[in-house]
Amino acid sequence: MSSRWAKADISGKGPRTMAMTHTADDTGEPIQKRSGWLVPLAVFVVTAALSAIVLYYYLGPRPASFTRDVPSPTADTRLVHLTVSDVAFAIPANYIVYRSAQNGGDHSDVALFALLPDFRGFSPADAQRFVSNAPDSRAIFLLVRGDKLNLSESERLKRIYLGYVTDPIGMTGPYGLTQYTFRNDSGYRDEDLFVGETPRGPAVFRCVRFSADVPSPSCLRETPLTRGIALSYRFKRTQLAQWREISTGAEALVRSFLVKN
Repeated sequence: MSSRWAKADISGKGPRTMAMTHTADDTGEPIQKRSGWLVPLAVFVVTAALSAIVLYYYLGPRPASFTRDVPSPTADTRLVHLTVSDVAFAIPANYIVYRSAQNGGDHSDVALFALLPDFRGFSPADAQRFVSNAPDSRAIFLLVRGDKLNLSESERLKRIYLGYVTDPIGMTGPYGLTQYTFRNDSGYRDEDLFVGETPRGPAVFRCVRFSADVPSPSCLRETPLTRGIALSYRFKRTQLAQWREISTGAEALVRSFLVKN
């Protein structure tokens, strides 16, 4: 997926130069003496440059990010044939986020998006709704990826999440969900955990809490889709009241893209 960075004289009297000063020795010959701040300044500049190079090497975008892996919404509804971990999909191009996946072929994962509540694909008329980051945004982002572990949500809940909550019994939450609070010493401390019961087992949602730093938080669900393939999707926390419809619709949408032998 894509990545996607002279100091002014505030006195108003103009620039000042302090490159060097002149003195004289005992014989009267002038001696040039460099200002003491030049060496520390040179060291700072070199250090900053090296730091920038290292950061760019590890964090900067690779060439493919500029040419292929950039968000590229399209209204084209042609079917794109691609595979994820040898599982074949035929997906309308207007559901695919990145240009590289719109070309088809083999991928380790494929990012999709749709619009709630009817899970329709991208269109120019809905462009602003797809890019909106408002708390009540109706955009949903899905990721289909290879997953060798293929953990069920019940296993993920027991083996991972419940080990980090304050009370494994939980409490009654909103919208028919059971709510759990993560411990402050866990990596999930800024999130709430919600679990809903479905005919196929638990639906587990991690939802970022509202805060001054995160005024528009999202919820995330991860669930197996088929052998060796997992589906994860995120939507705005304000849409959590529709978790049943979202869960059913998201899975049905992606399953409709599976190529059946």
